[in-house]
This record gives sequence, structure tokens and C-alpha cells, in this order.
Amino acid sequence: MTSPDKSNGYEQIAARYIAGRGTDPDETGAVEVAEWGRTLPSGATVLDLACGTGVPISLALMNCGLNVYGVDASPSMVAAFRERFPGVPVQCSAVEESDFFGKKFDGVVAWGLMFLLEPETQYRLIAKVGAHLVSGGKFVFTAPWQTCMWKDLMTQRISISLGQEAYIDAIENAGMRVVGHNTDGGQNYYYLCEKDRG
Repeated sequence: MTSPDKSNGYEQIAARYIAGRGTDPDETGAVEVAEWGRTLPSGATVLDLACGTGVPISLALMNCGLNVYGVDASPSMVAAFRERFPGVPVQCSAVEESDFFGKKFDGVVAWGLMFLLEPETQYRLIAKVGAHLVSGGKFVFTAPWQTCMWKDLMTQRISISLGQEAYIDAIENAGMRVVGHNTDGGQNYYYLCEKDRG
């Protein structure tokens, strides 16, 4: 019996992804993530969930002078990440199973990930992020504001948005709060969150 695909279909289409989004540093999301990254202290540690090849999101963070750690469940994506950024720590693991390097982070990014996961896994991941952020740490993630389902364009698997109300509840239950939201150039809705201080 084969083990389940922890990459939500992205290992199967890794070559196509790497040849496209995995090479363009100016791809959708890079500008917004860089703006977010500049709100963190210089040299802050940031975890990029579902980092893929590291381009464009991890690269945008590194260009802000941040110390980046990556997690991705696709072996092919992780291999491409390691080849491109040999000194940057990266784990080949499903985000819900990763130990997040046994660290706490100043920031966590989940760009293009949350809605690929089952609803219960999304809730667990948000709680896990809250537990791995330092006091006052920041979390940014993309997900449509409305509750909806659709087919992922690359993998043809079902994506699920829990909707704004459910995401805000999950964020607050994880000891964080939503401090803003916006839409990137590709019309991806994203949430800006901070962990409560104390």
C-alpha cells in the first residue's frame, strides 16, 4: 500500500511548478510578503510553510534580511530549495506533522497553503502556528474571505476556504488577533495576524 500524498498533489506536478512559479522572484505575493517582512525586526526568524522551491516567498523574506526556515511536503520542491539556498534550513514534511524545528519564530508565512488542507487540519495548523510564535510575533496567510470550495488549478484537487468568520475565530482561539487584511496583485485575499503579548 502506498503512503498518502502529504504534499496535497504538488509532488505530482512539481516539475511543472518548478519550471513556472518556482523560478520567478516577482511572482504574485512577493511584493506583499516583502512589505510584511519589513515590519519584522532585522534578523528576525521566519518560517515559510509550504515553501516550495523558495521562490518567490522565501527569497522575498531573505531579501528583507530575515533568517528563513522552510517546510514543504514535496521531496522535489525541497530538493530544488536546497539546491538554490544550500545554507537555509528546510524540512521535507507535511506542515501539520513538522516539529517546526523545535523553535519559536518572529513570523510565520502560509502563502497559498491554508485552503489546500482539510478543514480540521487548517484549524490545527493555526493553533500550531500560535504556539510557535514569540509574544508579539506575526502570521500572514492567504485564504478567500468567503466560505467556498473550488478545484486547485494545478492539482485539480478540491480547495476549501473556511471563510473570514471561522478564520478570525481560529486565530483568536490560538492567542492571536487579526490586525489587517488585503488583496495581492493576483486577487489573493490575505490575513495579517499578531500573537498577543504577555
